[in-house]
Amino acid sequence: MAKVADKYFITDQWKVIENGYNPEYGEVAESVFSLGNEYMGIRGFFEEGYSGKKLVGSYFNGVYERTKPDYGHYKGIVDFTEYMVNSVNWLYTRIQVDGEVLDLATARFEQFERELDFRTGILTRSFLWITKSGKKLKVKLERALSMKEIEKAVQRVTFEAVEGEVEIRFTGGLDFSEKHQMSGENLWNCDKANVSIQKEISLGIEGTTIQTGMKVYSFAVIEANFEEAKEELQEKNVAVEMVLKLSQGQRTKVVKKIKNLTCKEPEQTTEYEAAIKKLETESWNVENVLEDNQKFWADVWKSSDIVIEGDEENQQGIRFCIFQMFQTYHGAVKGTNIGAKGLTGEAYNGNAFWDTETYCLPFFLFNNKEAAKNLLYFRYKTLDEARERAKMLDCKGAFYPIATISGRECCNLWQHASLQLQASTAVAYGIWFYEKLYKDIEFMKNYGLEMLIEISRMLETRGDYSAEGKYGFYCVMGPDEFQMMVNNNCYTNYMARFTFDYTLRMLAEVEKEDEACFEALREKVGLEDQEVFRWAEMSEKMDIPYHEDTKLFEQHEGFFKLPHVEVNDIPVEEFPLYHHWTYDRIYRNDMIKQPDVLMLMLLFNSSFTKEQLEKNYDYYEHRCIHESSLSPSVHSILASQLGKHQEAYDFFGFATRMDLDNYNRNTREGLHTTSIAAAWMNIIYGFGGLRSDGKQMKLNPTIPKHWTGYSFSIQYCEERINVQVSREQIVISTESGKPVSLLVYDKPVQLGEEPYVCAYEE
Repeated sequence: MAKVADKYFITDQWKVIENGYNPEYGEVAESVFSLGNEYMGIRGFFEEGYSGKKLVGSYFNGVYERTKPDYGHYKGIVDFTEYMVNSVNWLYTRIQVDGEVLDLATARFEQFERELDFRTGILTRSFLWITKSGKKLKVKLERALSMKEIEKAVQRVTFEAVEGEVEIRFTGGLDFSEKHQMSGENLWNCDKANVSIQKEISLGIEGTTIQTGMKVYSFAVIEANFEEAKEELQEKNVAVEMVLKLSQGQRTKVVKKIKNLTCKEPEQTTEYEAAIKKLETESWNVENVLEDNQKFWADVWKSSDIVIEGDEENQQGIRFCIFQMFQTYHGAVKGTNIGAKGLTGEAYNGNAFWDTETYCLPFFLFNNKEAAKNLLYFRYKTLDEARERAKMLDCKGAFYPIATISGRECCNLWQHASLQLQASTAVAYGIWFYEKLYKDIEFMKNYGLEMLIEISRMLETRGDYSAEGKYGFYCVMGPDEFQMMVNNNCYTNYMARFTFDYTLRMLAEVEKEDEACFEALREKVGLEDQEVFRWAEMSEKMDIPYHEDTKLFEQHEGFFKLPHVEVNDIPVEEFPLYHHWTYDRIYRNDMIKQPDVLMLMLLFNSSFTKEQLEKNYDYYEHRCIHESSLSPSVHSILASQLGKHQEAYDFFGFATRMDLDNYNRNTREGLHTTSIAAAWMNIIYGFGGLRSDGKQMKLNPTIPKHWTGYSFSIQYCEERINVQVSREQIVISTESGKPVSLLVYDKPVQLGEEPYVCAYEE
């Protein structure tokens, strides 16, 4: 892989630190220093304004706009796209001294430092501003988002007059005037702007998206020791300019308490308007928010930390990944999803993809049950949209979108939106995984089984029988997006068979468990006996392209006959291929964008023999170009399982630091959220050897030669299991001493009150 680290940040086990400012790295740093709490997110831009390259990005989960592409289309091609919209800049600040506006693109400054602390969630930036008039002013800016009361945020700005008396004109406000970078337009209509200047200053403004009519009301209280103040009202900006006077050596602080409210559906209007009225009388303390955050993160690190001994860079990297996963999603808002960039940028339009269930869900299943459940609930909440999509594609049941923000298909590339079935089967896989770990039969009865029925209906009507009587899927695209309009993609067919079988099993279990519930569901969805019989037959006759003589699963019909490309011979300057090769050239050889058969072998690892794993890994690995940031982790995990330890570590090499070291040279667009989740999998599934798809959970730990040891914790069977690995021994314990059965190095182990200890096996 022709990817190298772009080292910039200081290595620290608990922080991301920037010493000195490099404008060429400014937008990358904005992404890395993003804050989020699932409800809202904000990039690490300079709140005081900056005339250099930047993306002033502020986003709310599920607040989006819609646009209609200006092209004709065939049936099945979407006639609009939806995207997470850039919203109110609630950090809006302007600072003047002696007529000079503070702008780090042009100002003279020294001692620039910026750090993000994983234990507090506070982003801090400081520098010494040397004004044109010869004054020296120390400026410290802090921001934080409440992880507990998710509508709240805090901004603090501290000034210290280091040299000379200083009169500061400080403007604090709320600004809807920024353009959405991807569209180049401002997408808000604003009203309800108000200002009150008393001992404290209060500001409020409401924005409404132009097409979707969603509302955001931003409210702020500013506390400062000001000499005078005046309001500044513009069309989409409400602000107050204050005069702050400092003698040499004196300090002063401006504190801004922000609360942002959203109204995404008409039925939320009454509650939303009542919440706005309540803001006028509400009072809250900044220190309480920061203390709650500190407790939140202490609990996170107590339960979900991964400790790496002997590798400070990857220690920082994996903690950054865990921190960002909890910032992105922790079960705070029921029925929302995870965009490919989280709430850190506008690339991929804020859309969620099929990798939510295959990459992100495992992290939450083993760390935060409620968050995992909420992710699956999003798919139930949007089931009607998936039903409508199925109709558009001449199918019955539910066809889940390959890219979505609202539940509707937002991808206008027909070859992805119409040919990729893995979003639907990934939902089925996610339901299975959740139910397997938590035995939540109520979730299955209320939500899960209905989704499974509708996905099975879609698979029945999307597939067909061959002339030989085999069932399969034609004109599809599997996880490998370099192969289009193929027949009987192995991953697609295998996942369809799994979905049929699991649906049939759960139908039988729910009927046995609660016949009244089963009959009610049967009536609700109009389930007929003949459908069930057909699904069983289709599963039995599913065409899985497998060659017994070679033990190879063929990625799709005819794949083994495709022209071969030596991926290592492709010049590095031709990457990414989408930018340098014609579209059709990419599709006419055996080069793989990301794992397809190997992805299947990871999801259902216990279903394959070691010989099958070895043969398929050796065949497909050197055909993969890794044009997806998700790709290397799958190869690393399987390489580790197969004893290819150096190869596993080489693939792991940039997993935890994908964004910190800007490996793909596109971190400026936002963080790779699902790749961050894959980094966690790389350690837990790869080096930890966790496998959870079989009858019992397995652990087969290994240690990279660069490490002296590591430890991690996972939630399993309503119990937290702690695993410590050194070169001498493995120690596994439970938090409460509750009995838990698992396999360690394939040996049955019963965990209980005493830790289980065994020798480390190379």
